[in-house]
Amino acid sequence: MSADAATGRTWWRWALAAVIVAVAAAVALWPQFTRHDDGNAATGSTPAAPTEPAVAEADRAAAALAACPQPTGAPVGDSPLRGLTLNCLADGKPVDLVAALAGKPALLNLWAYWCGPCAEELPLLQRFSQQAGNALTVLTVHSDPGTSRALSRLIDLGVHLPGVEDSNAKVRTAVHAPAVLPISVLLRADGTVAKVVVRPFTSVEDISATVAAELGVKA
Repeated sequence: MSADAATGRTWWRWALAAVIVAVAAAVALWPQFTRHDDGNAATGSTPAAPTEPAVAEADRAAAALAACPQPTGAPVGDSPLRGLTLNCLADGKPVDLVAALAGKPALLNLWAYWCGPCAEELPLLQRFSQQAGNALTVLTVHSDPGTSRALSRLIDLGVHLPGVEDSNAKVRTAVHAPAVLPISVLLRADGTVAKVVVRPFTSVEDISATVAAELGVKA
């Protein structure tokens, strides 16, 4: 074999080796070029939103909360809460807030399981609700993701008012209330806001007087 032939075969071997190395490198890097900077596949998928832990039906049953109100078809005004749907604490089912409350005045009480003043106020609200009867709806709005802890807190307090879970504080945001608790939102019969009370009620008489002054409901 001539020296030129031997040199040619050596060149082809090196060329073939270089091609193999290049292909291997391309295969290794391929996933990086087919994913976005956020680590999602190039199909445009996004990470699933974190979900709240499931609430055991036994916990809901133990709380023995009153059922959430249901829509009656009553007319609804220009309420900032219009279209807002939250899950009922009693059974986990969605509640169209304004549609369910329309037809009579309502008191929405924003609270959380860790809030001390809320724990003092909630029993007062239950007593007031019993006193008001069908003249007005009292609905609690748990403004924290800890649904199971909310149910446990209500059991400890002996409070069985209907309530909804508002883990993202949508009600507070909608009525432009400050980031404090408790807050009470007084709604007229058409769902419009009559008053946002940014303080805890101190007695049943305090609740009655405020509701009478802002909603015209005497209880």
